[in-house]
Amino acid sequence: MKRQLLAGRFGPTDRIAVSAGAEEQRTYLQLVAGEKSLDHGIGGALTSLKNIGVFPSEIGIDLLVLAAHVHAADTRISRAEQSQDSWTREIRLVVPVSDPARWGAVAPTLKKALDFLTGDRWVIGFRARPARFATIAQNAPPSLISPPFDALSLFSGGLDSLIGAIDLLEEGATPLLVSHFGEGAISDAQGKLFMSMKRHYAKLPFERLRVGMTFKKGLVKHVGSEDSTRGRSFLFFALGVFAGTGLGRRFVLRVPENGLIALNVPLDPLRLGSNSTRTTHPYYMARWNDLLGELGIDGEIRNPYWDKTKGEMAAACRNPALLKTLATDSLSCSSPTKARWQGHGIEHCGYCLPCLIRRAALTAAWGTGHDPTTYTVPDLHAQPLDTRQANGVQVRSLQYAIERLKGKPQLANLLIHKPGSLADEAAHLDELADVYRRGLDEVARLIDGAEARPS
Repeated sequence: MKRQLLAGRFGPTDRIAVSAGAEEQRTYLQLVAGEKSLDHGIGGALTSLKNIGVFPSEIGIDLLVLAAHVHAADTRISRAEQSQDSWTREIRLVVPVSDPARWGAVAPTLKKALDFLTGDRWVIGFRARPARFATIAQNAPPSLISPPFDALSLFSGGLDSLIGAIDLLEEGATPLLVSHFGEGAISDAQGKLFMSMKRHYAKLPFERLRVGMTFKKGLVKHVGSEDSTRGRSFLFFALGVFAGTGLGRRFVLRVPENGLIALNVPLDPLRLGSNSTRTTHPYYMARWNDLLGELGIDGEIRNPYWDKTKGEMAAACRNPALLKTLATDSLSCSSPTKARWQGHGIEHCGYCLPCLIRRAALTAAWGTGHDPTTYTVPDLHAQPLDTRQANGVQVRSLQYAIERLKGKPQLANLLIHKPGSLADEAAHLDELADVYRRGLDEVARLIDGAEARPS
């Protein structure tokens, strides 16, 4: 294994050399295609926003450039190959930005956020963009009418983000929805849902920023790629803030996520640290708000559903009829393409953690037998689920977590602290413990009587 250094360059004339340290492998990340066009979806994002009257700031552009470095490192440096413990990588970034001093001051906050999010050890440094790219941001033309967007929300194509968008539109807001896509299944889900909402709310001028960002395999020489993508939410949040800096007013970036998943308490003793995702954990969200304040960005990131279970979100949706119509196009599954091995198309497996929470939520909200989703495993009670296979692992882990609380529900007040610090949420600890209990209760009703054991 080696420590990995990823250093950005702006175009073929940007030949600044970044020195690699001992046991450090250096990779240059080219940010420009051809002579001038910003690559990796950044230039396309700027053009898309310009077309709807949104002009991000230099700091907003810097943030997206930083996110490109993070996403490239996260997806193109194999954990198995480049870590001593098969997880923790040592990654250093050198990012060209518009104001290195301003960014250098926030490096400690960035490190806290990224170390917590991905479980790696990050070192982040900055240098000035080359003179040719010193200014990238464009000002809105004086004659341009201000963009109509009065809300900003992440739109992943999942059920929670769909509920978040519907709730905003039912309130009469004009949101700018922000999507990142990688594989085709996610992009298709996002597109179907967005177009359906455009037809339903035809009189509202809401829009969507859609950005795909991927990096070629082999970007880091002789190093394999990585599938865990724990850092993806850094890119997703960065896209939202990038867009927010172009609205010309203070913004709140909404991150719709149910409280059970946001906390992501380990289900059993084997699901600790790196095995439990932290993409919307309160500690991580708080570090983002620290970062925005330190950078002088007039915005805030907020999860409006932090105290709701997924079932409660679905039940309280402001347009339940529309949600029921569109729910089948939303995509919650962690690996929706794996059904192809069984001759199926893109569909929910029904047994991964997100699928189980989705099934429990829609059953809680709409009643048994009223979930219209197609699942590869349609009935969790039809036969024993093998805990040595994927279809039984999560059910057994959830059963363990449910049984652990059954006799001692007060344990929830301790368990919610396991994924990370909740010091920023001192006033809400009882509510967080309660949403954890209620979320597990939803799942308990779904899997009651299901048998999970080694075959």
